[in-house]
Amino acid sequence: MTRIELASAPSMPALFAKAAVTARGRGGTLPDTRLARSGVTPDAGQLAGYARVCGFGLADVLPATFPHVLAFPLQVALMTDRSFPLALPGLVHVRNRIDVLRPIGTGEALDLEVRAERFAAHRSGATVDLCASVSAGGSEVWRGRSTYLARGATAPDGAPASDVDVPVGDVPEGAIRWRVADDTGRRYARVSGDVNPIHLSGLTAKAFGFKRAIAHGMWVKARALAALEGRLPGAFTVDVGFRRPLFLPSSVTLATRAAGGGWDLAVRSAGSGTEHLVGTVRPA
Repeated sequence: MTRIELASAPSMPALFAKAAVTARGRGGTLPDTRLARSGVTPDAGQLAGYARVCGFGLADVLPATFPHVLAFPLQVALMTDRSFPLALPGLVHVRNRIDVLRPIGTGEALDLEVRAERFAAHRSGATVDLCASVSAGGSEVWRGRSTYLARGATAPDGAPASDVDVPVGDVPEGAIRWRVADDTGRRYARVSGDVNPIHLSGLTAKAFGFKRAIAHGMWVKARALAALEGRLPGAFTVDVGFRRPLFLPSSVTLATRAAGGGWDLAVRSAGSGTEHLVGTVRPA
């Protein structure tokens, strides 16, 4: 295993530009590389902007999804390196699991580490998991696992089957309705650093085969968790599957159902009932 410590967060616009020009000629196995940063303290301004865009209140602990924002530049740096077998343009985020091991204070110094694992075969191509670990004071406090699908790709011989489905019970019709504005992707990009063109405008999204810009999956997940704020335990797991793109603008509903000491949830189109996200929240 090669562990590389970075002194600062990589530039996200530069990484996405690199991804576009190095997409061809990929292949092989996953790199045995871990990227890390140490002593990262969340920026108060970024955190406030993130809370505002996602619907969280300001508090002295981080939203469960915010550590993903801190680790995401390292994940993108790993995926844009030439040793990574799949091209970043076109990868689809299909599942995300977060384990909050304890509440994280907004002023804590955090150590971040990311890696890639589980190159798996999927009926539509191949998937890979980008994993993140966040520690404070030498103890792990947060874990994240993002599963990405590369349509048309081929997993190595002997690869396991993809695990992208999140088992969810029968969630009733949603009682909470949101109007998701057409600038949601741009607003989330400013506070998260995720400047993937498919989220920024209809013009840039069409270049990647989408009819309109689509909302970030992690914004949808964060917005759903924000609706449960105040009812979440100190330690819990939230596991979601991203089923269909949420085109901008849209109206959606959030439905929840008590289950397993937590909730099953679904975000659906207010008009067609199409499921954009389904997931579970369970106490640790």
